[in-house]
Amino acid sequence: MSRYDDIRHLERPQYPDLPPMPIHDRAAQFSPFAALVGYDDAVAETERLTDRRREMSEEETRELNEMLQVLTERLAEDPKDHPKILVLYFIPDEKKSGGRYEEKEGTIRTIDTYHRTLVFTDGETIPIDVSYSIRMKDGTV
Repeated sequence: MSRYDDIRHLERPQYPDLPPMPIHDRAAQFSPFAALVGYDDAVAETERLTDRRREMSEEETRELNEMLQVLTERLAEDPKDHPKILVLYFIPDEKKSGGRYEEKEGTIRTIDTYHRTLVFTDGETIPIDVSYSIRMKDGTV
């Protein structure tokens, strides 16, 4: 006689008030689960790299101010003249220190001196305070 021969011939117990569980639901009982909810997201957030915001040199600040002055004069001379520019600016991260640098190429509509922003024809605005450089894309200065 081998092990369990005395119960091998028995059928699984059935209860009249409890229907058998479907196979799919039975398998779900043994599937892996996340013991620490949100842990994977926290690890991914920690792994995400950000750039440190660098301080501008006096030369870079002077060049940026000169380019803003050129753009202001050009927009004032001819309101229909909307030059194409390339702006390098910094976007602070909302969750951790640092952020990332972005470039925006587009046609400038105006410079909002009250809000200190560059306003593009597509509606996007970039704060002047986070801008690092502005270059003309149409070949003029």
